[in-house]
Amino acid sequence: MTTSEPRTTTVTDRLVEANRAYAARFTDPGMGARPVLRVAVVACMDARLDLHAALGLELGDCHTIRNAGGVVTDDTVRSLTISQRALGTQSVALIHHTGCGLQTLTEDFRHELELEVGQRPAWAVEAFRDVDQDVRQSMQRVRTSPFLPHTDDVRGFVFDVTTGLLREIAPNS
Repeated sequence: MTTSEPRTTTVTDRLVEANRAYAARFTDPGMGARPVLRVAVVACMDARLDLHAALGLELGDCHTIRNAGGVVTDDTVRSLTISQRALGTQSVALIHHTGCGLQTLTEDFRHELELEVGQRPAWAVEAFRDVDQDVRQSMQRVRTSPFLPHTDDVRGFVFDVTTGLLREIAPNS
């Protein structure tokens, strides 16, 4: 006779259980997919950024697009294009932050991955040293995309992870 060992609870198990509790008290908010404030927020995936709390947003107010560094990549433009053309957003707020992990990486990360797994990633790391300049580059990528019809209200910020304050970055002249 074999004795099966008890299964260890994983973090994902905790998330699923938390969802059950959430669903037990959930009520359909009765809203559509179009953001009420007609804004898309592009931000870093860093766990220290609680965007809704930091920006005073409620459920349904905005589209939130998160990725490493908050960098505007082709996939970010894809999401923004759908957000604007299919779901009515007209403004874009870009939020990078202090102490970003992408400031500690280089494009060598791709080479190291290739050596480890035998295949080069198709994507760029988009590492950066100067967070302000990277915000400017992201603003420029949004403003010059031929796929985005609404590029007049594109603003970039750096969120300070120690104070919680946003600092606006002026675009390139």
